Amino acid sequence: MAHDDGEIYWYDPDPRAIIPLENFHVPRSLARTIRQNKFSVTINKAFSGVIRACSLPAYSREETWISPEIITAYKELHRLGFAHSVECWHAGNLVGGLYGVAINGFFAGESMFTHLRDASKVALAQLVTCLRTCAFHLLDIQFMTDHLRRFGAIEIPRETYHHELARALEVPTRFFC
Repeated sequence: MAHDDGEIYWYDPDPRAIIPLENFHVPRSLARTIRQNKFSVTINKAFSGVIRACSLPAYSREETWISPEIITAYKELHRLGFAHSVECWHAGNLVGGLYGVAINGFFAGESMFTHLRDASKVALAQLVTCLRTCAFHLLDIQFMTDHLRRFGAIEIPRETYHHELARALEVPTRFFC
């Protein structure tokens, strides 16, 4: 994560937040939104637009950890096939999405944004569907939020996380949704 001092730091929080893929919960209201097809969902069609939108201040945060250097690095990871985005569109406009990094059976969710109610939630639900389809083992979200807790996110001790990460990195899969 980038800091005010211009340096980029690696975080390894304890506890670590994850979303167990087998326990992902879609709230009823979100399931209704998904059934109504309010959004068109794409994968890896607007990576630059998603990371740019994630880097902007939002109602829940005035500052961001996504610096220009971070954006450049993740765009290169995307070019190399490691970073991926899920985009939600409404009336031809990018209104929500998320991005992260996939390595074998591990997906690190990095950031998400929304400009229209439920757009980022629909993107998250689509991500989980893709990860399940591709037989991923671990969806890392780093830090717990009340928002993500509603989807089944849990916190696990650092040691447990490192064990699950090692297992996930041995899963021979790739993100191909």
